[in-house]
Amino acid sequence: MSDATGGPWYWCLTHSRVEGRDGCPNIERMGPYETRELAEGALSRAKERTEAWDAQDGAWRERPAPPA
Repeated sequence: MSDATGGPWYWCLTHSRVEGRDGCPNIERMGPYETRELAEGALSRAKERTEAWDAQDGAWRERPAPPA
């Protein structure tokens, strides 16, 4: 995963910024991503996915119980 400007790219959770391969330890970041733009959107995509999964979980928990 690399691009013409030196990727792969990561979103650093500690510094809230995009970093290259030689940034913070992997435990402190999300990625790798193929482009800086994908890395920049990592948190918003994770938030959207978490909200969708939470909604699915809620629908599953609220379904009627099967007949006994």
